[in-house]
Amino acid sequence: MQLKTVFFTVLALILATPLWAVSLLRDPDIEHNLKQLATPVLNAAGLPAGRIKVLVVDENTLNAFVIDRSHIFIHAGLLLKLQTAQELQAVIAHEAAHIANGHLARRSGNARAANTVAAFGLALAAAAAASGSTDLGAALGIGVQSAAQRSFFSHTRAEEASADQSAVRYMARAKVDPQGAVDVMRLFAGQELLSANRQDPYARTHPLSRDRLRAMEAAAGGHSGRFGPDPAAAYWFARAQSKLAAFYRPPKWTLKRPDDNAHPDVTRLRKAIAWHRSGQSQKALSTLRGLIAQTPEDPFLHELHGQFLLERRQFSAARSAYAQAVKLAPRNALIVGQYGHALLVSAAPKDALPHLERAAQLERRDARILRDLGSAYAQLGRMGMAALLTAERYALQGRPKDATIHAKRALDQLKTGSPGWQRAQDVLLESQAATQTSRRQK
Repeated sequence: MQLKTVFFTVLALILATPLWAVSLLRDPDIEHNLKQLATPVLNAAGLPAGRIKVLVVDENTLNAFVIDRSHIFIHAGLLLKLQTAQELQAVIAHEAAHIANGHLARRSGNARAANTVAAFGLALAAAAAASGSTDLGAALGIGVQSAAQRSFFSHTRAEEASADQSAVRYMARAKVDPQGAVDVMRLFAGQELLSANRQDPYARTHPLSRDRLRAMEAAAGGHSGRFGPDPAAAYWFARAQSKLAAFYRPPKWTLKRPDDNAHPDVTRLRKAIAWHRSGQSQKALSTLRGLIAQTPEDPFLHELHGQFLLERRQFSAARSAYAQAVKLAPRNALIVGQYGHALLVSAAPKDALPHLERAAQLERRDARILRDLGSAYAQLGRMGMAALLTAERYALQGRPKDATIHAKRALDQLKTGSPGWQRAQDVLLESQAATQTSRRQK
């Protein structure tokens, strides 16, 4: 799939006009690689690795943060800046520590509407950009006042010290060299001497100090030489970083980079993306097909193949590529949803419907799936369901007024008491409550 820009909003924080914008870069391959790196660390922290996602934020700055117990967010700029898998795992371990140590509990006051979100079965929601191109889109904001935003994302020095020590323990338990945590800390060395507007966001939300660095060095030093490099982790890191860079940086920049001799397939993948983005489609397809021939069981290569073909309007071939990706990864919502999208734009809404419904069941955080599912319902004449999906999408995007309009439309057309009618009723009630909250804040 193309590196898909998505809009992110926390329903529990809808207070007024959005004031702080965040967007996500959703890609099944990158998220899979990040999961491989995160799993041993999260297990070591005693957290449910299968339920925590590591997601990439479309910000070319250095930061990482958590807002709930189910997601760790890393800015694209930080992911591209890090040098090793151990450094990335250190970032994940640090953010996991904020979850495991209960540092999110004090923020409950900033999410006082969280109980209303339970009706949707969501703590947060990510909405996909309307464009299917590789261009990066705009963002939707988190509706919080600036003071509340700073409070919500900031940690105290005591919390940071606690998270530092926990991160080292988690890394050691996971047999990951804690020196990666020291290297990350040094990346931000000197930030406390800069004025606030010149600091990286990480320094503003994670208070730094030379004492923290010395304490981290001492803690990591106790494990010096215990853990050797992990070739698998190095591969997942190289693949995640290279694919992100290939979509995030200009193609000329990507093609000028030296080859990754340790991972030649990563180099070929990176070049294929750059050639595709620069209009050299045949070279891109030939390279990608060579990679598929080498590892035919890799669903993410088939998914990327489908994207290349879909963007060349080779619909039949694209559908075949996506079908193979779904066969290999039937529970990956992004892949299943993209297959449904390919069927939909190929004028096959009836065929697309079950795949889009399946994708929505797997992950209701992706509003592009909801948009496509609503379109499929509309094309099949099921206007009540189309209105419901539109209402849910607007609700997840933090647009309660629009959600209210379409929820009422759905209620008028769906059978009273049916599951769809009840969902529309939930959207209407919560959207009206959010609208009233917004008015009180003005």
